[in-house]
Amino acid sequence: MLTFLSFLLFTAFVAFYATWKLRRDNLKTQDGYFLGGRSLTGVVIAGSLLLTNISTEHLVGMNGSSYKNGAIIIAWEVTSALALVIAALYFAPRYLKMGLTTIPEFLENRFDGATRTIVATLLIISFTVTLLPIVLYTGALNIEAIFRISELLNVSRSQGIWITILVVGSIGAVYAIFGGLKMVAYTDTINGFGLLVAGLLVPALALWSIGKGNILEGLAEVFEKDPSKFNVISREPGMGPGARSAILPFEVLFTGLMINQLYFWAMHQSIIQRALGAVSLKEAQKGLLYTGILKILIPLVIVLPGLIGFYYFGNSLYDDLDRVYPMLVKKVLPFWLTGFFVAVMMGAILSTFNSALNSAATVFSLDLYKRYINRNTGELKLVRIGKWVSAILGIFAIGIAPFVANAPQGLYQLLQQLNGIFFIPIASVIIAGFLFPKVSATGAKAGLLFGLAFYVLTYFVFRIDLHFVHIWGLEFLLNILMMHFVSLWYPRKNTFVIKDRGILNVRPWKYAVPLSIALVIVTVTIYVLLGNVQA
Repeated sequence: MLTFLSFLLFTAFVAFYATWKLRRDNLKTQDGYFLGGRSLTGVVIAGSLLLTNISTEHLVGMNGSSYKNGAIIIAWEVTSALALVIAALYFAPRYLKMGLTTIPEFLENRFDGATRTIVATLLIISFTVTLLPIVLYTGALNIEAIFRISELLNVSRSQGIWITILVVGSIGAVYAIFGGLKMVAYTDTINGFGLLVAGLLVPALALWSIGKGNILEGLAEVFEKDPSKFNVISREPGMGPGARSAILPFEVLFTGLMINQLYFWAMHQSIIQRALGAVSLKEAQKGLLYTGILKILIPLVIVLPGLIGFYYFGNSLYDDLDRVYPMLVKKVLPFWLTGFFVAVMMGAILSTFNSALNSAATVFSLDLYKRYINRNTGELKLVRIGKWVSAILGIFAIGIAPFVANAPQGLYQLLQQLNGIFFIPIASVIIAGFLFPKVSATGAKAGLLFGLAFYVLTYFVFRIDLHFVHIWGLEFLLNILMMHFVSLWYPRKNTFVIKDRGILNVRPWKYAVPLSIALVIVTVTIYVLLGNVQA
C-alpha cells in the first residue's frame, strides 16, 4: 500500500506542478503549442533533453547490454557530449537566427519543398515505427517486473504488459495532446531530477551492500569479478573491429558513430525542438551544454548497474538481457522507495513518448498539412490538427508495442539498428545543406533515397559482415559523393543565405566555448583512463 501511495503522490505532484506552471500560457497559437511559446530556459531545456533521450529502453536495454558486453557501450553516452558541443556552437545559432519551428523547414529554404516533404514523412515514420513502440514496451516490461501488475490484476505476464502499455501510452498521449511542448518540458524537468536521484540510488545501494557499508570497496569487488567488463575499448573475443555481430567496436568512433550522434543531438526534431523553443540563444546553449555534462554522468545510471548485475547474477541471464535491470532494482531497492522509483520510470517513459508525439504532430501540421492540404490554415486549427495527429499516432504505437519483444541483442541495440534507416540519410542532407553550397535540390533527394536503399540492402537484405555503425560511416560518405555527382548534372538554381529574422536574442552565452572545451577534455580523458583497464 505504501508503495502504491508513493507512486500516486509523486505522479500527482508532477502533473499538478506542470498544470500550474501552464495556467497563464496560450496554447492556442503555433509557437505556444509546438514551441512552448519560445520561452524555455537552459535548465528546463536540459531537463527535458535528458528525459526525452533517457527512457526505459536505456535503463533496461543499455544495462542489459553492459551486463553482457561490458562498458564498451558507454560510447553511446559520453560521445553525445561532443555532438552537443557542436549543436551549441554551430547549429543552434543558425537555427535560431532563421526562426525555425521544424528541421524540414530549413530543408525547404535550402533546397526545395519536395526535400522538406520527404524528410518530414521519414521523421513521422521513424517516430511511429521505431521509437514509440520500443519506449512503450521497455517501460511496460520494467514496470511489470518491479510492480507485478500481472499479479495485482490476476492475469498472465503478457497480459500485464499489454495493460501497462495501454495505460502508460494513454496517459502519455493525454499529456502530449493537451499540454503541448511546454507541458512536456516542465514535467521532464521534475522527472529528470527524479530519474537522477532514483537511478543513482540503485548502484549506490548495491555497492553499499556489496562493500558492507563502503561504496568504494563495493565498486572494487565488482571490478575484481571481471575487470575486462570495465574496459571501454576492449573487443569481444573472436570479433574483428568490423564484425557484424559485435556490440560496439571501439573503431566505430571514427566511422559512423559521431555522424549518428550529431544527427540525434543537432538535427533530430524531438531533441532540437527544445532548443528551438528557447527564450534566447544564450539559454539554448546553456541547455545543450548542461545536457552534455549530464550525458557524461549518466553511465552511472545506465551502464554501471549492468556491471553490478554481472557481479550478482554471473552469466545466468545472458539469454534474457532485458530482465537484468528490473531484477537488480528488486534486489537492492527498499520496498518503501519502489513507488517513487516506478513513478520516475513512468515519467521517463512518458517524456520520450510525449516528445516523439509532439514532434511528429509538429512536423505533420507544419510541414505536410499546411503545405499540401490547407496553406491558409489558422494557428488554432493547426493546433487542433496537431492534437489529432498525436492521438492517432499514440493509438498506433500502443498497438504495435508488444511486437518488439525478444530482440536477440537487446532492445537498445535493436532501436539503434532501426534508427540507421532514417538517421544517416537525413543527417547527410542537412550537413550538405550547411557545408556544401554546390549540392542542389536534386542532388539532395538523390543522396537521401540512395542512403535509405543502401543501408536497408547492405544490412537487412544482403546482411554483409560489417557492423551497422561502420555501414553508417560508409553510407554517409557515399551519400555526400552521390549528392555532389548528381549536382554536377542538375546544378543548384536557387541562392540561400542565413538571415536573422529578429525573433530572438541571438547573442551567444559567454561561457559556451570554455564549457565546450572542458566537455571535450573530459570525454577524451574517460577513454584514456578506462581504455587502459587490464583484465
